[in-house]
Amino acid sequence: MNTPMQTLDYVVFLVYFIIVSGYGYWVYQRRKKAHNNPQDFFLAEGQLTWWAIGASLIASNISAEQFIGMGGSGFALGLGIASYEWMAAITLIIVAVFFMPLYLKNNIYTMPQFLRHRYNEQVATIMAVFWLLIYVLVNLTSIIYLGALSIQHMLQLPFMWCAVGLALFAILITLGGMRVIGYTDVIQVFFLILGGLATTYLALSLVSEKLGTNAGVFEGLQLLRQKAPDHFHMIIPKGEYQVHDGQGGMQDPWYQLPGLAVLIGGMWIANLSYWGCNQYITQRALGAKLPTARSGLLFASFLKLLMPAIVVLPGIACYILFTNNADENIVNSITENGIVKPDNSYSTLLGLLPEGLKGVSFAALTAAIVASLAGKANSISTIFSLDIYKRFVNKDAEDKKVVKIGRWTVLVAFAIALIISPALKNFGQGFTYIQEFTGFITPGILAMFLFGFFWKRANSAGALAATLCSIPFSAVLKFLMPDIPFLNRMGIVFLICAGLIVVFGLLSPHKENPKALVIDKGMFRVSNSFMAGALLVVGILAALYIVYW
Repeated sequence: MNTPMQTLDYVVFLVYFIIVSGYGYWVYQRRKKAHNNPQDFFLAEGQLTWWAIGASLIASNISAEQFIGMGGSGFALGLGIASYEWMAAITLIIVAVFFMPLYLKNNIYTMPQFLRHRYNEQVATIMAVFWLLIYVLVNLTSIIYLGALSIQHMLQLPFMWCAVGLALFAILITLGGMRVIGYTDVIQVFFLILGGLATTYLALSLVSEKLGTNAGVFEGLQLLRQKAPDHFHMIIPKGEYQVHDGQGGMQDPWYQLPGLAVLIGGMWIANLSYWGCNQYITQRALGAKLPTARSGLLFASFLKLLMPAIVVLPGIACYILFTNNADENIVNSITENGIVKPDNSYSTLLGLLPEGLKGVSFAALTAAIVASLAGKANSISTIFSLDIYKRFVNKDAEDKKVVKIGRWTVLVAFAIALIISPALKNFGQGFTYIQEFTGFITPGILAMFLFGFFWKRANSAGALAATLCSIPFSAVLKFLMPDIPFLNRMGIVFLICAGLIVVFGLLSPHKENPKALVIDKGMFRVSNSFMAGALLVVGILAALYIVYW
């Protein structure tokens, strides 16, 4: 039976809140004076350990976007959506080996700073504005929307109350700076994994109880594959079945996960851009030494392997229970005004948890949401303060003033996101919305960074062309050729942007751009322990794709 939160659940959540807030305050007080230093406030320079970096990466990445959005995509699409998580594990290794040495050797603290260092001020400023718009209008807004939506289902409170509550909790952590975010994220990850596994356990047990012999989670897992074999393809075939689109219709899942393109096409563009060229993510490692940064990224890679078990399997279990009419509460909760809403699946399962465990899972969900909000807000604050305010508004601003502006930026960003977030109810699946619309700018960003890293002839004219053409080319393909899956569209636009960079580079009379990076092959060498860990990750992923092809 779907029951509301009980006293014990609120006690568990209160304990979680006190632990996170108290620990964050303790971390803040230890170096209170240092928080007026921009490098410490925005980057926690030299203060984060490898395990804090890895945990913070996962805590910031795994949010309502994954719990609610990817859980909903698990309901609609199946295990194939796990490619975003599992391919990210390999991507993190690539970033650790090839991207991180280039950032750290050149003392890069923000992504616009890299573009300024490699190209020019114009490219850096345009991209700073683009990033701010995407982070506020898409990422921050969608996290608040999906998070508030799930908490609304659990607490039966008005949507805006839930949204404001999440924002205030995140602001409390964000204003303490990156070091507070990084170390509280370790606790957030603990609750995230504990509560997530509890929900998965419940979901599989419920499948076993309703559709099997009540033998437990392993029977439930077996029943998932028996009852929905089409939901266990990592490489989805075209035209073989239809799934709910979240807007009252049905669609071919191939259009969201277009077969082999997931392995060899647009998915790489999405992952490399997100994990390697994204202030929100790289910021956690930019203040560390290279061995520490690499170890943190490898740790995050291992944690990524676990995420589909926490966020995708519950969605598939909810799909099985829904399609077999096995539980009246699930059927009623998934359907709104006759429309099947896949994004309701995870919060529906949370409502079925017993007293106590519901509080743990509620804490896990809140931890995921708040950690992501805090990390995103810190990145917004960093880019605006260092790349906009410090360079164009007040070049002589003292460190204390820059940090103060950063804190005000956090408040303004949350205010904008709160105002916009209710409008997202008009979209179908939240995870797809985020991936598709960030994908308008992703191809140009990745092309600009990759050629900036590894091709000495790449120049600012080519980078500017790639930047300015990414959005219009994506929009043209989306609206004039809507049958092209958005991952394939990203691949096409990436090739166009790369072509523009090459053309402008070849047209330049200089065979080598004077701003080209100096690359020493030795900087890409890794330790034996890192190599062993990386090979283990790749081996596990190869086995998973072979089994679930």
